[in-house]
Amino acid sequence: MNKIAKIVSLITLGLVIVPCLQFFVGTASLETVKTTALIGTIGWFIATPIWMSRPLPSDAERVEI
Repeated sequence: MNKIAKIVSLITLGLVIVPCLQFFVGTASLETVKTTALIGTIGWFIATPIWMSRPLPSDAERVEI
């Protein structure tokens, strides 16, 4: 599961970066960049916490914040 989440996270990060570079070069329209970057951002925020989360310490239920 972690490996799949890492791959999805990397792909969605690419959906944010690549269209921005394409717009900079002049090969993509602004609307395309906005739509693709939004989809990539949402996907990244869903996929990344799956593989970056860490187990809670054993005394986590006794700690008050």
